[in-house]
Amino acid sequence: MISFRKTGDITITCHNRLAPFLADEIRELGFQLEEVFLTGVKLKGSLSDCVHLNLRLRCASQILYSLKKFEANDPDEVYNAAKSIAWETMLPINTYFTVTSSVSNPTINNSMFANVKVKDAIVDRMRGKTGRRPNTGSDPEAAVFHLYWKEEYAELFIDTSGHSLGRHGYRKYPGAAPMLEALASATVYATNWDRKSLFLNPMCGSVTLAIEAALIATNRYPGLFRSNYAFMHILGYEDAIYEEEMEKLKKYIIEIPNLKIIASDHSPDAIKTTKLNAGTAGVLDIIELQTCDFEESIVPENGDGIVIMNPEYGLRLGEIDQLEETYSRIGRFFKQKCAGYTGYIFTGNLELAKKIGLKPKRKIEFFNSKIDCRLLMYELYKGTKRTFEKE
Repeated sequence: MISFRKTGDITITCHNRLAPFLADEIRELGFQLEEVFLTGVKLKGSLSDCVHLNLRLRCASQILYSLKKFEANDPDEVYNAAKSIAWETMLPINTYFTVTSSVSNPTINNSMFANVKVKDAIVDRMRGKTGRRPNTGSDPEAAVFHLYWKEEYAELFIDTSGHSLGRHGYRKYPGAAPMLEALASATVYATNWDRKSLFLNPMCGSVTLAIEAALIATNRYPGLFRSNYAFMHILGYEDAIYEEEMEKLKKYIIEIPNLKIIASDHSPDAIKTTKLNAGTAGVLDIIELQTCDFEESIVPENGDGIVIMNPEYGLRLGEIDQLEETYSRIGRFFKQKCAGYTGYIFTGNLELAKKIGLKPKRKIEFFNSKIDCRLLMYELYKGTKRTFEKE
C-alpha cells in the first residue's frame, strides 16, 4: 500500500482568480508554498497533509498528490507511463475508480480519449498483477486519478478530493443562481472584514455570502459538512487520520459575542431557502433574516462594518434597462442609509455599476462561472462630499 506519510508534490487547484485567497488560507495552516499560479498553488506534503487540507480549505477545488511526471508526445506514451505505476499498491481488488484530465496536446482532440488510455493502463496493470480488473466510471464517489498533459509535459496524480471542494456541502437547497461557496468565501476574504463587526447582506438571494461569513467568523470548516472524499478509497488510508482531523474541526468552532450578520431579500422563497441552508450549516442563530426590499433593510447607525450586495448582472437588453434603476437605487441606499460603512458590490456588469453614482476605491477581479466580474469597494464617508463622487 502507498504511504500516507511520504512527502511528495501537491497541487491544489481552484477557480480562476481565487488563487491569492487560497494561498493565504494555506499559509495560515502553516504550509510553505512553492508556487502560486492562476488557478492554484503547489507545495510539498504527504497524503496525510492532503486529508488535513481537504477538510479545512474553503477556496480550493481539488487537492492532487503527484505520482509520476513524464514526457508524452502521444496517447501510447501516456498509456505506457501510466501502466508503469504500481496501482496495485493504491487500489483494493474489485474496486471502482474514475479518471479525470486536463489535456492540451495536438494529438488529442477529445480529453475523454486520454482518460480512456489511463483507465486502460490501470485496468491492464491491475489485471496483470492481481488477476482481477477494477470497475471504472465517471462518478467521483471512490478513487479518482487525474492526468495533466500539456504539450509534451505530463503528470499523473491521486485526486484526493473527488467531488469538488468548491461546494461546501451544507447547501441542500441551492435557490436561484447561487454563488459557488468557494467564490463566496474568497469574496468575504477580499473585503478584509474583521469577523466581529456588522456584516450586512441586502438582496441576499440564497444567502451564500452571509452563510460563508458566519462560517469563517466562527471557524466552522467545510469538512464538517462532508463525509466522503476520494482519499478514503486509497490503500493505506486509516480512519484514525480522518477521525482525528474531524475532532479538531469540532474543537476549532468559536462563538463571537455580539456578532451580527443581517441578510435581507424581497423574496419569501429566498428567505425560506436561506433558513434551511443556514440551519444545515449550523449558523441560523447567527444570521438575522429580513424579508423586504433592500432599501428597507434595517441598517444600524453606528457605521461599523460592511455592506455587501450581489445584484443581477443583466444578460438581455430588457433586463439591463430594468436593472439600471436597481443599480441607481443601490447608490441611493448607500448614500442615505449606509454612511460610515464600507460598501461592496459584486457584479459582472461594470456599465450597470456606473449607475450607482459612486466612485469605487478598489476593483477586485473575480470570475463567476465564465462571467468576468468585479468586487467594487466604496468608502461611504460620513459628513463629506466624497460620498457623492462619481466614477
